[in-house]
This record gives sequence, C-alpha cells and structure tokens, in this order.
Amino acid sequence: MTFSKTALLLAALTLGACTNADRFGEGSAGAGGAGGEFGAGSVNDPTSPAYFAATVGDRVLFAVDQSTLSFEAQQVLDGQAQWLLSNSAYSALIEGHADEQGTREYNLALGARRASAVQNYLISKGVAPGRLRTISYGKERPIEICSDELCYSQNRRSVTVITAGAGV
Repeated sequence: MTFSKTALLLAALTLGACTNADRFGEGSAGAGGAGGEFGAGSVNDPTSPAYFAATVGDRVLFAVDQSTLSFEAQQVLDGQAQWLLSNSAYSALIEGHADEQGTREYNLALGARRASAVQNYLISKGVAPGRLRTISYGKERPIEICSDELCYSQNRRSVTVITAGAGV
C-alpha cells in the first residue's frame, strides 16, 4: 500500500514538472514560439479552433423543450458561419445536448433536433453541408450538474466543435 502511494506521488511530481512552459529559459514559449500565447493555434490566432471557441463562440443555448434558435443564438451562429467560410480548411461537428429532465430517448431526440437546427442555419448562411456533421448526446454530457434551472439552462445547448479537414 505504501509503495502504491509513493508511486502515485512520484508520478504526480513527474507530471507536474512537465507543466512549466518556461522551463527552458525566459521567453522560450513566448509570442513567437509554438504554442505561445500569440502563436499559431493560440486563442489569439484568428484562424485557430481555440480562437473560434473563445472569441466567436462555440455554443448556443435553447429554451426548455425547444430546438428553435433565439435571436442571440442566431447572432452567435452568424459569427460561426463567417468564421467557417473564412477558414475552409476546417469542418465542424455539431453536438446537441439536453438537460437532465425527461427520458434518455426524449433527450437524444431533442439534442438531435437542436444540432440539426444549428446545422441548417449554418448551411443557410453558405457553409457547405459536407463540412458539417451532427451528433446528439441528449442528457449524457452535462456541463453543469445540479437540479435547478441555472444548471439546466447551461445544459440545453448545441456546441460546434471545429475539426481539421474540409470534410468530416
């Protein structure tokens, strides 16, 4: 038992040592370095999936038992469509989600309707259908876990996940 704890502690310390981004000297992972805060693929690179998620917005929320896009959702999706049209090397997987209320089957169907609503909207804005794929997770992947409206409202969503490649 003591050996297991020691091995676990050693593994944690070893992994912890790998997290120091500046371990090779000041500025080695800076603005020009790969993975730096301004480098390719960073949240500040307008052509990166990280930028898409953080700046454009990768999710839209829905009302209870609805798959209709609100005005706010349409605004986010307008930005998503514009980004996808400007970055043709990427495709998107659109995930449909639901809150924990209702049966598994009902929520899978509702998640599918939500993902389809997003997909259809993006296609209407000019994104090629071959670049978009949908999946429903229903209530299986909540981002908030509690039994009140604040959590439910965050789980009633669609998430657009950017993937490499023009076709999915």
